[in-house]
Amino acid sequence: MSAHHPRVLVIDDEAQIHRFLRAALEAAGFEPLRADTGAEGLREIARAAPDAVVLDLGLPDMDGRQVLIKAREFYHEPIIILSARDRETEKIDALDNGANDYVEKPFGVGELLARLRAALRQRLHAGEPPPPIVKSGTLTIDFPRRLVTRGADLVHLSPKEYDLLAKLAQNAGKVMQHRDLLISIWGPAHADDTQYLRVFIGQLRQKIESDPSEPQVITTEPGIGYRFVTDDMLRIAPQA
Repeated sequence: MSAHHPRVLVIDDEAQIHRFLRAALEAAGFEPLRADTGAEGLREIARAAPDAVVLDLGLPDMDGRQVLIKAREFYHEPIIILSARDRETEKIDALDNGANDYVEKPFGVGELLARLRAALRQRLHAGEPPPPIVKSGTLTIDFPRRLVTRGADLVHLSPKEYDLLAKLAQNAGKVMQHRDLLISIWGPAHADDTQYLRVFIGQLRQKIESDPSEPQVITTEPGIGYRFVTDDMLRIAPQA
């Protein structure tokens, strides 16, 4: 990844989106690149080898899903989907085909930039062991000692609750799909037990969130899964 100005390729056919994102990306220290069609985007990925790609699904010459699949044959850096399509099946399909994240239009630029930074961090540290300590607000997870605290208070978790929290925290910033969490923590036999997972997430939130009804540490990605949010990834509510 570039030392000072990571390059981000935006593949979108809306001129207004390009103008908006160009200013936002430059202000955040990125070098924006532009493509208006899927074919142009694939050529630019191959030519410029950007540090990350922001990809719209509704392109004039081909579906963005095709671009994603073709790009993943040779490109291994983060790809974030930016699309007006909000169906759960579209999101899951994009993630299953190699997208790192999915942001709906209309979107908040703060949220998009936070997810972009998180994806770039994950790529930068891929293959490295997780950090020994992860923090989110007053919550601290000490992996070597398997200790979880909120401020000065010890949080008592069951073994499965801890394993679930650890899995999320070790992938901080990344949306973890229901199925992946269920298989990882409970095994393949529980791959479709989303209600089971929902119960455990609810129990975790009761113990680690300041306000479980407005979770800030473990956020929900509707229809997809959950995301652990650290202090430098605080989400900004989407805006037009």
